[in-house]
Amino acid sequence: MDAVASQVATRQLSEDDVEPILEELVIGLVESDVAYDAAQAIAEALKSRLVGLRVPRFSDVRRIVVEQLARTLEEVLSRNWKPIDVFREPLSYRPGQVMVVTFFGVNGVGKTTTIAKFAYRFKKLGVTPVIAASDTFRAGAQEQLRRHAEALGVPFVGARYGADPAAVAYDAVEYARSRGYKVVLVDTAGRMHTDVDLMEELRKVVRVVRPRYRVLIIDALTGNDALEQASFFEEAVGVDFIVLTKVDADAKGGTAVSVAYSIGKPILYVGTGQRYEDLEPFDPRSFARKIVEGLA
Repeated sequence: MDAVASQVATRQLSEDDVEPILEELVIGLVESDVAYDAAQAIAEALKSRLVGLRVPRFSDVRRIVVEQLARTLEEVLSRNWKPIDVFREPLSYRPGQVMVVTFFGVNGVGKTTTIAKFAYRFKKLGVTPVIAASDTFRAGAQEQLRRHAEALGVPFVGARYGADPAAVAYDAVEYARSRGYKVVLVDTAGRMHTDVDLMEELRKVVRVVRPRYRVLIIDALTGNDALEQASFFEEAVGVDFIVLTKVDADAKGGTAVSVAYSIGKPILYVGTGQRYEDLEPFDPRSFARKIVEGLA
């Protein structure tokens, strides 16, 4: 009798039930800055999850689809996520051991500000980092980073414009090792990510200093171009985790989905303002909910 009652009270969702809603949601995701390929893949995953699902006979199918979309987005945003505590790791380092963190990203994404935020967070925990200005290409890059270092009271290693970026990074690591500093934060040039010379320059920096973490900085307002940037840097130098900047100005949130989908590397932190304190751990669930709310 229970089985019969269940059959009467519920029904299975069919392709006809869900496809029109999924088509609408794909358009909504793309309008929220989710790359089209990522939006389509998410829709296919949702379709396989939904078709054949038993639901209350008179339930709101769209509400069910949207709830499942939130779960799927959270899974994408959590892909390969792991609890890396970058800031506390050096606390257990032995004398002479140095953590090198290299930062990559195109100009304008907030790379310099993010490095300053990392330096601030390390110093709050009692670990004074060395900042290395390996962007020897962009006018003003050295001065901008030096001002942050002075404001934070941390050592700064720079060089003349046109100097070898890998040599600057190497000098900073040797400076840190000889003086007992445990962390070096390396800025790098951010010319267009399609610049072949730049990519070889960045590869050389990685080969010379062998960073513990390779951090890609992505602007949350970039939209679809973020996918191309992420793929290019992952192929060129490799990425350990991502920092998403300008999240406070991004009402859509789709860039995070595009990046997580494209290279499968975790987003660990988000920039939420211009102050040094404005760096927060990334929360996949709240980001997924934010995107779904925008589609409602």
